[in-house]
Amino acid sequence: MENEMDNALVVEFPLRGEWMSPNTPGKRIPSHGTDQLGQRYAYDFWQVDWKNNIFKFYDGSKFKYYFRGIFLENCYCWGKEVFAPCDGKIVKLEDGCKERNPVNFFKDIFVVLKNAFTFNPEKSGFRPVLGNYVIMEISENKFAFFAHFQNGSIKVKIGDNVKRGEILGKVGHSGNSTAPHLHFHIMDSVDFLKAKGIPCVFEKYELFKENNWHTVNNGIPSDKDLIRFVG
Repeated sequence: MENEMDNALVVEFPLRGEWMSPNTPGKRIPSHGTDQLGQRYAYDFWQVDWKNNIFKFYDGSKFKYYFRGIFLENCYCWGKEVFAPCDGKIVKLEDGCKERNPVNFFKDIFVVLKNAFTFNPEKSGFRPVLGNYVIMEISENKFAFFAHFQNGSIKVKIGDNVKRGEILGKVGHSGNSTAPHLHFHIMDSVDFLKAKGIPCVFEKYELFKENNWHTVNNGIPSDKDLIRFVG
């Protein structure tokens, strides 16, 4: 039986530095537990304190995170730049969606659960779930999608032709987000209600294994992998 990731589209990694992917097709398919909104093969990326095996995405105590909240500027990947993984044209975007600050476990989980049960795109649009986002057409019927940008950080506009490596915006905490992170996937339509996911792999990155960095070509990170890309 053919693996779903065989013949996947190859793109450059859209971030710089060290990252982990808690939701990835390298762990399961559908990676987010659903095929809706074209996200069958979607990735989430965030940064954590991996050197101390704590795997926190913020600088602060767990007590503060659960009960008082952690300000966005104290979350490791908030504000990190997002880069175009290939050449393309910006065909759709949304900005201006406020982020919840501070990040708080109970409040953010409540938002996610609320959206799961009440999400109605005909009534409220997609902003409650996607937050600030960018869609880039990369070829016929292939669109790269990036979600949860930092409010006001998107650097491109509809109609722009962008080159691989060009800055699109910054990692944020808008929409259906429990922690600052980048959601990324490829889909076959800009119509979220009809879009189907397209598998993709990353052209080159490094994997930390056995106390050393190893180059990976055309790879799919798993949820336990620490990876880095320097561009």
